[in-house]
Amino acid sequence: MTYLQQEFDDRVILEPGAGITPDASVIWLHGLGADGHDFVPLVPELELPESCAPRFVFPHAPVRPVTLNNGMRMRAWYDILGLSAATAEDEPGIRESAQLVERQIRRERAAGIPSSRIVIAGFSQGGAIALHTALRHTEPLAGVLALSTYLPLRAAAGEASSANRRIPILMCHGIYDPVLPLEGAERSRDLLRAAGYTVEWKQYPMQHQVSAEEIADISEWLGRVLA
Repeated sequence: MTYLQQEFDDRVILEPGAGITPDASVIWLHGLGADGHDFVPLVPELELPESCAPRFVFPHAPVRPVTLNNGMRMRAWYDILGLSAATAEDEPGIRESAQLVERQIRRERAAGIPSSRIVIAGFSQGGAIALHTALRHTEPLAGVLALSTYLPLRAAAGEASSANRRIPILMCHGIYDPVLPLEGAERSRDLLRAAGYTVEWKQYPMQHQVSAEEIADISEWLGRVLA
């Protein structure tokens, strides 16, 4: 399938070509230091059938100083103060970025896409925001795709919306991830399952990246939740 690319100040959009009208959307959030272009090349690799032809929306994170990187300014969904599990989280930054994703959801709704046809996806930092936002969204969503990531602000889990208690969640992670070690992602998976969420879990012999096997699994999952 061919896609038509559109550029905006705050996002990149891929529309299915050949006169196909999308009836679903995937809002896909990049990782630390990247931008909305990062996962654009992956879309054709998904090889989705014409029966599953969503619009892909790739927002750009705000530019902000990142403490972990010596205060260097870069695109980041929130500040990172350290990598230890005991390190405080940037709650204001996480909540601010969740509101940016909510704005993208409202845009897709205004374009005629029902909330139940919207998938929130993300890699690393973007995956953390995807999980945080989707679990709190007040209308049912199609699913959450969480790649090489974790669940942030676990102490605020009581904020979860009843509208998405049954949302499909796919978590994928590299066994040898040195940035976000596997154990942290497994803890997040287990917390979600203990809270009653259905989490599909995939792990791969890779580091903090995306693999061909993972792309195939993402394609199958998207085809299923957007069938």
